[in-house]
Amino acid sequence: MKVRFYPVALAALLSCTTATRTAVPEAAAVLAATPPTAAAPVTATKAMVISAHPEASRIGLEILQKGGNAYDAAVAVQFALAVCFPVAGNIGGGGFLLYRGADGTEGALDFRETAPAAATRDMYLDAQGNVIAGRSTAGHLAVGIPGTVAGMEVVHKKLGKLPWADLVQPALDLAARGVRLTAKEAAGFNRVRPEFVKYNASVAPAYVRADGETRPWQEGDVVQYPDLARTLQRIRDKGRAGFYEGETATLIVAEMKRGNGLITKQDLQGYQAKWRTPLHGQYRGYDVLTFPPPSSGGVALLQMLQMLEPYDLGKAGWHSPQAVHWLTEAERRVYADRATYLGDPDFGRVPVAQLLNPKYNRQRMSTIHANGRATPSKEVTAGSGLPGYESDQTTHYNVVDAQGNAVSCTTTLNGAYGSKVVVAGAGFLLNNEMDDFSSKPGTPNSYGLVGGVANAITPGKRMLSSMTPALLTKNGKLQMAIGTPGGSTIITSVLQGIINTLDYGMNAQQAVAAPRLHHQWLPDQIDAEEKALLPAAADTLRRRGYTINPGGKWGRMEEIRVLPDGRLEGGADPRGDDTTRGY
Repeated sequence: MKVRFYPVALAALLSCTTATRTAVPEAAAVLAATPPTAAAPVTATKAMVISAHPEASRIGLEILQKGGNAYDAAVAVQFALAVCFPVAGNIGGGGFLLYRGADGTEGALDFRETAPAAATRDMYLDAQGNVIAGRSTAGHLAVGIPGTVAGMEVVHKKLGKLPWADLVQPALDLAARGVRLTAKEAAGFNRVRPEFVKYNASVAPAYVRADGETRPWQEGDVVQYPDLARTLQRIRDKGRAGFYEGETATLIVAEMKRGNGLITKQDLQGYQAKWRTPLHGQYRGYDVLTFPPPSSGGVALLQMLQMLEPYDLGKAGWHSPQAVHWLTEAERRVYADRATYLGDPDFGRVPVAQLLNPKYNRQRMSTIHANGRATPSKEVTAGSGLPGYESDQTTHYNVVDAQGNAVSCTTTLNGAYGSKVVVAGAGFLLNNEMDDFSSKPGTPNSYGLVGGVANAITPGKRMLSSMTPALLTKNGKLQMAIGTPGGSTIITSVLQGIINTLDYGMNAQQAVAAPRLHHQWLPDQIDAEEKALLPAAADTLRRRGYTINPGGKWGRMEEIRVLPDGRLEGGADPRGDDTTRGY
C-alpha cells in the first residue's frame, strides 16, 4: 500500500465543506512530518508470531510448526519471555489476553494481579496521609498476587491443542542451557544491579553475577537460570498447582516474610483468572475488538477513535499541527475520564456504556477550539452526568495461526524488573503492580497518572491498567492484531498504530516504527519522541498554547496485518529486540 503523507499546505487548499474539515492556520508555513524510513516488514503465507525477544518468537513459531494453534503458541511464548526477557516477561506478574477464533468466537482473559488480603487502602501513606515515596514501586510490599500461571492454564484448558508439558518445556530448556544477552539486556542488568542487591537477601543468582565477578554484563554473555528451570519443571508437571501450591508457594511466602510483604499461601491458592466480555467499537469501517475494565485501555481507545473519526486526519497530514491538535484534545479528555471513572468492575460500577456512547464523545469534542488552540488541562474535567464510583516495562506479543485464530496479549511486571525482588530458590522476579492502584486519590503514580476512588486499594481487587491488546476485523475477517507496552503511553501508542495504518496507509513495520506523541491530561504537555514533529510544527503548536516535552523512546509495539491476498505482514518495534517469525 502506498504511504500517504500530506503537507498541511495541501490540506489547507482542499475544500472544507463540513465542520470537521477545519481550516489549518499558518498552513503555508508548516509541513506535515514524514516518519524516518523503516525496515521492510516481514511477510508470511500461513502463520506469524511477534514478541519482544527472538528466542520467544522462535519458540512460538516452532509450536505452530508442530501443529499447535495460536493459543498453544501464546502460552509457550509467555513462559519463554519469563526466561529470556526478565525486564517484563514473567510468571510473577499478570496480563490480559484477547483472542478471536477463525470461526468468529472471541474472548478476553483477565489474569491481572490482585491485592493481597492484608492490603489496606492507606498502606502507602504516612501518618500525615502523604504518599511514602518508593514504597509502592519497589520491594516486597509493592507485590500483587501473580496471575500469569493461572491465566496460561485457563487459556490452554479452554483453547489449547497440544499437551501442556509441550508448551512449558521449551522455556524450561532455555532456562537450563542459558540465554545469550543482547546489548539492551546487558545494559538493563547493569543498570538495576544496585536494586537487585538492595532488595534481595544475597546477590541474586543469574540476575547479578554470583561468582564474585564484578565486571559488567556484556552483549553475548550467557545467563543460566537453574532455580527458574526447577520452578518451570514444577509448573510443567503440575500446572497451576506447581506455582500456587507446594514448593513454589512455600518459597514465595518465605520471600514475602523475609521482606515484610503481604502475600500468603491463602492468597496464592485463592487467585483466579477471569473471563471478561470484550469491547467492540468501529473506526473507518473496521470493527475494533479490545479489552474491558479493569483495563482502562480498551474504553479509552474506543473513546478516542470515536472522537477522531469525524476528522480527516489523512488530509491534515501525519503529525501536522492540525492533526496533533485533534489528537491531543481527544487524549486530554479521555485521560480525564480515566482518572475519575475507571477501576475494577468487580468492586464498583464502571460506566462503560456511557463512556462509549457516541453522543457523549461528540459532546466532549465539541469543546475544543476550532482555531487549533490548546485547551489547558486545568479547564478539562471528567465528563458530567455519569455515575461516580505503569518505567514502561510491560511486553506484548501477537500470534496468528494458519487457521486464522488470533491472539493479542499484553503482560507485565509493571516497572522494569518489577519490584526487583527475586524469589529465593525459585529464580523469578515479582511484580510491583500495587503501584497501579491509586495510593491516594489525586496523587500521580510512577507514570504520572492520576487516579480516583474507583481505583483505591481493596483486598482481592485488580488494579487499573493501561494495557490495550486489540484485534481489528472487517466484514467478519481478521485484519490486524496490535498492542504495546509503555505504561500510561500504551493507549495513545495503540491509537497511533491504528491511525498510522488506516489513515496514513503505512505498512505494519512503518506503523510501529514511526515516532510517537503522547498526552495524558496531567501533566499538561505533549511528550514527543525525536523526529515526531518538524521544528516548524512544534513552534506552531507552542504558539497555540501547547507545551512540547521532547523525550526518549517508549513502547515496543507489535502489529500483524492481514493483506488483501491473505498473506500476513508483521511489524516488530525497532525500539527493542522485538522479532517477527512466520512461515
